[in-house]
Amino acid sequence: MENDKTEQKHCILVADDDTDDQFMLKEAFSSLNFDKEIRTVENGEELLDYLSRKGKYSNDASLPFPKLILLDLNMPKIDGRQCLRLIKENPDYCKIPIIIFSTSNNPEDISQSYELGANSYIIKPYSYNELVEIIDIIKKYWFTVVKIP
Repeated sequence: MENDKTEQKHCILVADDDTDDQFMLKEAFSSLNFDKEIRTVENGEELLDYLSRKGKYSNDASLPFPKLILLDLNMPKIDGRQCLRLIKENPDYCKIPIIIFSTSNNPEDISQSYELGANSYIIKPYSYNELVEIIDIIKKYWFTVVKIP
């Protein structure tokens, strides 16, 4: 009978310990007039706390749920590999698409990321213009072409 469910807010969640990378990603999305909120966390522990609404995120019920996660592999506390495994094992979060966004072009990192459930693996570009091109592809693919649960 009712359509009383309030629409859940969504965001892109960037998990990266490099604040310059966080800033550049936000700028790239902004330059493409991306209308979704970009949230950032600085390590794997914060990422898991954000998802489970623990720690500093425990009192904010209005946090937008991530529609997509950009995940760096090499972070302090809990690294991206461990986060990826834990997220994909959790029935509450396993359907969130995760793009590994790393400087590593090591074939073992790439292979392991896919084995752990990554949806994509992107090597961070060296120039801002390349970053904008990649973000434009991400925007079009994940928010126009595919359907995300």
